[in-house]
Amino acid sequence: MSDRLLAALTRRRAVLPMLAVVLCLPPFYLDAFWLRIGLFSMAAAIGAVGLALLSGTAGQLSLGHAFFLAVGAYGYAWLAGDPGPGLPPALAALLAVLLAGAAGGLFSPVAARVKGIYLGIATLALVFLGHHVLLTADSVTGGFNGRSVPPLTLGGFAFTESDPELTVLGVPFGAEERLWFLGLALFAFTWFTARGLQRGRPGRALAALRDSETAASVMGVDVARHRSAAFVVSSMYAGLAGVLLALAFRRVVPDYFSLALSVDYLAMIVIGGLGSVAGATAGAVFVTALPLLMTRYADQLPLVTAPGSAEGAVGPTEAARYLYGAAIVLVLLYAPDGLHGLARRVRDRARRRRPRTPAPESAVPTPPQPSARPKEHTP
Repeated sequence: MSDRLLAALTRRRAVLPMLAVVLCLPPFYLDAFWLRIGLFSMAAAIGAVGLALLSGTAGQLSLGHAFFLAVGAYGYAWLAGDPGPGLPPALAALLAVLLAGAAGGLFSPVAARVKGIYLGIATLALVFLGHHVLLTADSVTGGFNGRSVPPLTLGGFAFTESDPELTVLGVPFGAEERLWFLGLALFAFTWFTARGLQRGRPGRALAALRDSETAASVMGVDVARHRSAAFVVSSMYAGLAGVLLALAFRRVVPDYFSLALSVDYLAMIVIGGLGSVAGATAGAVFVTALPLLMTRYADQLPLVTAPGSAEGAVGPTEAARYLYGAAIVLVLLYAPDGLHGLARRVRDRARRRRPRTPAPESAVPTPPQPSARPKEHTP
């Protein structure tokens, strides 16, 4: 192992614990508004990572990601709630993720045979079909008004404000503080499993399939099976994101899981960088946090009015969509590989400009001197 590779591994092992400690600090210092932004961003990052595996790694276009988010969110609310089976919340969350994967499995035969824009149009039908079901299946979904979400409990510990109150280091831990650590755990699980899939044989097979189906099939890759598997895995990540979103919102309504949400997720992976777990995370934080921040500071921003103002004014949500729409155009023009690729190029350029420490003179080998040869006499 070279010294450079050993130094990189040592640096990474030192950075990960420090990053984990930093991510655990916000509940002790930030108020509920910032914690909610973090929760929504973590949930969006989980779903964006799943879409990045499908669209970036496998090369499959999907416009139906909001449908699988709705399956996870409503699946948990129904399985753990009343009316519903009333299952233990932890079991209901697991079954909701599996239910989203089963929904992806039912659609996987289409994903195995259709690709590109045609698959995007096919998945678009899922959003409209799912929205119709959410509005009409009142006994399960609650109809237009939605339904409340039961709090999650693990081993008697409730991720909500409950009696007796929990205080850690003098800080009262309410629902947001408790859910913060749950979101961190779920996001860490998503990060490492997705990175493992990308770096393992499934990821290499999907990348080969994305680059050339003919070459991948010649190398022994089962095209239909890997396409279906990618769609199912992406659906399960979306279901997990839906469960976390439902817990953070505490109420699910049909209008949230619309086509606009699917477009938001496409914007996340395009801005962050297709096929990159870190890029999908960065894009999810940007697209999720921007409208919330603009809503809070609308009265201090030019050309932006507070929600509920007169008609014709630009609200914070519309202004946020304009901004990240412009960000997509800029990314496509100047950084096609997204924020992740841009950060990698900046890091590589900084490394090349870093002055190298010259080796000490004693370590420089001295070229051998030619030995003196005795002069030969001419006969």
